[in-house]
Amino acid sequence: MKAVVLAGGYATRLWPITKDRPKMFLPVGENTVIDEIFADLEADDRVDEVFVSTNEKFAEPFETYLADSEFEKPTLSVEETVAEDEKFGVVGALAQLVDREDVDDDLMVVAGDNLISFDLGEFADFFEEKGTPSLVAYDVGSKERAKSYGLVDLDGDRVVDFQEKPDDPKTTLVSIACYAFPAETLPDLSAYLEEGENPDEPGWFLQWLQGRQPVHAFTFDGAWYDIGTAASYLDAVEYALDGGTLVADGATVENSTLGDVVHVMDGAEVTDSTLERAVVFEDTTITDCDVRNSIIDEGVTLEHTDLSGALIGAHTSITPGDDF
Repeated sequence: MKAVVLAGGYATRLWPITKDRPKMFLPVGENTVIDEIFADLEADDRVDEVFVSTNEKFAEPFETYLADSEFEKPTLSVEETVAEDEKFGVVGALAQLVDREDVDDDLMVVAGDNLISFDLGEFADFFEEKGTPSLVAYDVGSKERAKSYGLVDLDGDRVVDFQEKPDDPKTTLVSIACYAFPAETLPDLSAYLEEGENPDEPGWFLQWLQGRQPVHAFTFDGAWYDIGTAASYLDAVEYALDGGTLVADGATVENSTLGDVVHVMDGAEVTDSTLERAVVFEDTTITDCDVRNSIIDEGVTLEHTDLSGALIGAHTSITPGDDF
C-alpha cells in the first residue's frame, strides 16, 4: 500500500502565520499534526511509501523537514503551483500525483492538517476488510457545524448518500479527508476529471464512485480537528495540551499569569503579562501585555498592549499607541 499526505494548501485563513510556513508545521503540543500522521504511517508495515503532496512554494521547507526527520518512508511529490489561484483542486492534484509517481497499489490519502484521535492503522484494517473505496467519517454533533463539510448517510457502514456543504443537513456525520482506494479504482480519478466533474473536493469523487460501486465508511469516537482557522488551530492545541500550558525549557516567564491553553516556545520571554488561549512562537518578547485567543509568530516584540483574536506575523513590533 502507498499513502499520500495532502499538504498542498496555502492556508490563507491563517495568514500571516502561514504565509511562509506550511500549516502542517504549526506546533500542536510537543509535535505537529503532520508528525502524528507520519508516525502512524511509519509504524504500519503495509505502507511501503508515503508521498507528501505539496506545492512549489513549500517544497524547500518540506525537503528540509524530511531530511531532518526520523521518518524513512516519506518522499516529496511537488505540484507545479506557487499560489492559491493556480491550484488544481485536491482531486486534480491527486490524479496528477498518481500519474507522476506511477502509483498502481492500494492507496491511502489523508489531509496533512487533520488531527485525529485514532491510529491510521485502524483505518487500514477496515479498508482491507471491506476491499472497497473507503472514507473516514466523524459525527460533529451539530447541524450548524455540519453545513461546512461533506456529509455521509450510512446503512450500517455502507455509504448510501452524500451531501456536500448543504444548507439543510440530513445528518451530522461528516467526511474528514481521509480515504483509501483499491488499486483498480485509481484510473477512475482521470475518468472522473475527464467527465468534467468537480476537481476540488474529494467528497465529490467519492460520491461519483458511490454511484458505480460500494463505498464504505469507517467511523470513530474521540477527537478530530481540521486546522484551517485560528479558532480550530487553538482548539487543537487545547486538545493536545489537555487544556493546560506548555512552556519550553528555553523560554522565560516572569511575574506573569498563564491561563488555560498557552504554549510558550523556546527563546520567548514573557514578563508582567497575562496570557490565555495563546500560542507564542520562538524568540518573541512580551512585556506588560494581555494576550487572549491569539497566535504570535517568532521574533515578535509586544509592549504594553492588549490583544484578542489576533494573528501577529513574524518579527512584528507593537508598542503603545498601536491599535489592534
